[in-house]
Amino acid sequence: MAVSAVHVKRRRQVGKLAQQYSLRALVYLLLIPLAGFTMLPFMWMVSSSFKPIGSGMRFPPQFIPPHIVTTNYPLVFKTIPFLGYMRNSIIVTGGVIIGELLSTSVVAYSFARLRYPGKNALFVILLATMMIPFPVTMVPTFVLFNLIKWVDTYLPLIVPAWFAPAFAVFLLRQFFLTVNRELDDAAKVDGCSDWRILFQILMPLSKPALTTVAIFSFTANWNDFLGPLIYLSSARKFTLALGINYLRSFRGGGDIAPQMAAGLMFSLPCIILFFLAQKYFVQGIVTTGLKG
Repeated sequence: MAVSAVHVKRRRQVGKLAQQYSLRALVYLLLIPLAGFTMLPFMWMVSSSFKPIGSGMRFPPQFIPPHIVTTNYPLVFKTIPFLGYMRNSIIVTGGVIIGELLSTSVVAYSFARLRYPGKNALFVILLATMMIPFPVTMVPTFVLFNLIKWVDTYLPLIVPAWFAPAFAVFLLRQFFLTVNRELDDAAKVDGCSDWRILFQILMPLSKPALTTVAIFSFTANWNDFLGPLIYLSSARKFTLALGINYLRSFRGGGDIAPQMAAGLMFSLPCIILFFLAQKYFVQGIVTTGLKG
């Protein structure tokens, strides 16, 4: 009787495991085609970047190039100052990330830890600003920056990030709420000010959330085309997103192979950054919604 009971228990365990693995296999069978469909535009860009000049617009389209060439990549550097535009993008994106992390950390700390009248109302107003479309504020902000002589400089692209963007404040505020308040109380007993609590206690514990904010900020500003298009007029100051637009005029604008090569090199920093910081990114996204 005891042996048969053990066999029944083992069969149940094997059945549960088989069911779990079957469901997992079914999920993978559904996700793999969807992932391939999602990756299709990127794979097409990679394929087109190795096609000969003039073969990118043939019909029917050829996904695999008949002749793989690498001349499109040197051609990009000969046609436009690619490295100069990349330097400009690094300057703008780096300035935005630094300002966004510093300003949003301070504002998020005030919403998560401090007590003052109207805090919740101010937080709701801050979140409400996320619903204002950019075209609504585009003209007034351009007029403002033009009056203070900031047009054709990087300041209109960098300075607004130093005033705590709402989405980043929301992410950090939600993460700060998950940190035990007893750490703050213990630090205050030892004589720590709010600034020391923020920068010496909360910030080191908030690496996943800070990494998430940095990734969002990097991808948004690295890929930003409209902002540089509005505020920059000197070609030598163009960012990479705006500068590679010159490739559309290459040989009458009918060839996409150099454009795809430039687009692939342009997108590589975002891809590399995501895979390097993927663990912190996923952890930051999960933990920012635990408390409200």
